[in-house]
Amino acid sequence: MSDSIPLIGCIAFGLIDRGTNLIQVRPSSTCPLSCIFCSTNAGPKSKVRQTEYRVPVDYVVEEFRKLVAFKGAHGIEAHIDTVGDPITYPDLVDLVQALTQIEGVEVVSMQTHGSVLNERLLDELSEAGLTRINFSIDALDPELAKKLSDTEWYDVERIKNLMQYVVSNTKIDLLVAPVWVPTLNDQEIPKIIEFSLSIGAGKRFPPLGIQRYEAHKHGRKVKGVRPIPWREFYRQLKVWEEAYKVKLVLNVKDFNIHRRPMLPIPYRRFEKVKVEVVGPGWLRKEKLAVTVRRDRSLTLIDAEEVPIGARLRARILSNKHNILIAEPLW
Repeated sequence: MSDSIPLIGCIAFGLIDRGTNLIQVRPSSTCPLSCIFCSTNAGPKSKVRQTEYRVPVDYVVEEFRKLVAFKGAHGIEAHIDTVGDPITYPDLVDLVQALTQIEGVEVVSMQTHGSVLNERLLDELSEAGLTRINFSIDALDPELAKKLSDTEWYDVERIKNLMQYVVSNTKIDLLVAPVWVPTLNDQEIPKIIEFSLSIGAGKRFPPLGIQRYEAHKHGRKVKGVRPIPWREFYRQLKVWEEAYKVKLVLNVKDFNIHRRPMLPIPYRRFEKVKVEVVGPGWLRKEKLAVTVRRDRSLTLIDAEEVPIGARLRARILSNKHNILIAEPLW
């Protein structure tokens, strides 16, 4: 990806500032797995994606440094999460190391399912200064784990060994983050809690962060499964808390997340702006565009017929957290 494309504005890559001291870092978008519940419809079996992105590490770091300066160079967490899996980013170690060296950055964390992770990379990430790894494992039963990941080669025993390696052989804190998919892995969540506690996860941060399955607009929906209501979700977490004597109902204070100035949003909803189409969009029928002022990227929807290179006006439909969605105006 060219450094002429702003890293603020598109949900699939770049930087996301939601008005706290945590900045989401998305250097790439690919994922080796095709999990049946994936909220971003990632992986080789995706039927809605048309483009994957990769941002040069120097460009990510340069723009991140500017954002930290704006928000205040103290108590910042850089959270590498992506719409895929960060372990597919070839410059991940260099990225972690560079982020840790920026004044004001106190935590560098990342999310992963760990499917192509190995001990050598974990050692390198530890030496680079990775603070915490949010490691997703959704079932301990090998066949169910393959079903949930929709990946025949997924080896949950290997994942368990890597988690134990994190705790025993690196300086990285481990947070285990299963997705609870009602009726599919109900019986697995208690087993995952027991496993996480047995290996000593969560020395600085909570050991577990159980996630609720949600049916997102463009994500994969699990056939016959409805998301559990939030009230029931938290009620069950409290039951498990009592049973295992571990905190499972988490809040921002557990991670020292607090409000910070958010980058100004320069474009209002329904405002008409001039844009240039610079590439295919992340999902089908979309295009990637930049404003003519080159201050934001944006996603054009229903833009299948819009040619790359076109300059046109677009109407902003959504601008929350500077993630811009627009429709082309011909």
